[in-house]
Amino acid sequence: MSAPLLGASDPAPFLLFPEKTPSPFVFVSDHAGRAVPDALGDMGVQTEDWQRHIAWDIGIVGVGRVLHELLGSALIEQVYSRLVIDCNRAPGHPTSMPLVSDGTPVPANQAAQETCRAKREREILHPYHDTIAEVLVERGPRPTALIALHSFTPQMNGKDRPWQIGILHNQDSRMASIALDLLREDTTLCVGDNEPYVLTDTSDYTVPRHAEAAGLPYLEIEIRQDLIAEKTGQREWARRLAALLPKVWEKLVAGPGA
Repeated sequence: MSAPLLGASDPAPFLLFPEKTPSPFVFVSDHAGRAVPDALGDMGVQTEDWQRHIAWDIGIVGVGRVLHELLGSALIEQVYSRLVIDCNRAPGHPTSMPLVSDGTPVPANQAAQETCRAKREREILHPYHDTIAEVLVERGPRPTALIALHSFTPQMNGKDRPWQIGILHNQDSRMASIALDLLREDTTLCVGDNEPYVLTDTSDYTVPRHAEAAGLPYLEIEIRQDLIAEKTGQREWARRLAALLPKVWEKLVAGPGA
């Protein structure tokens, strides 16, 4: 058997912040980190590109951790860069090891063999998702909603993205509809409905696998990165979500027309 990808000096593939106070929410951050296994070096990617959105979801670590403190909910963070393996893509997905990301080539992925993919999935992707599954199972019959935290770049393919926050949803729009209505009460916000991305069974992995397959309500939240690049913005948006989410949950539990 070939040598493992992760060595003794490499971090574990996820960070788990256990629930501190009873909460219906479980937070996950698929693109929180930008670590790279020592064995992969810089992957042929320039230093400045590791600061960009292609490597991670800028600002979402701070938002998630403040939310964890404010609401006491469990939080699971992916530690490794999405350039190593995108943990919001199903195993074998053609974009899970991007050859080019927003115009930037990733030479290590272009030269990678299938054995490389298998190692990255086995040692990074699967442990992260196994941990999410374990946290959800350990909750037993307690009412639970999965909250997937993401951030998005303000410009893509030469086009500005006006939304400050986007709510993504697929087959189950229960929580999304409520969250969108509540967010739009603030007329200063530009709120995206399945913007800047559309959540589908094939484009995403975390929500379809852990929420929709199990019948759990969920939100996939996207925040524009220029708003949360600094700690002040991260705290501001975490506080906004900490106020929003309990209201969404209350309306969800109360049912239609409540």
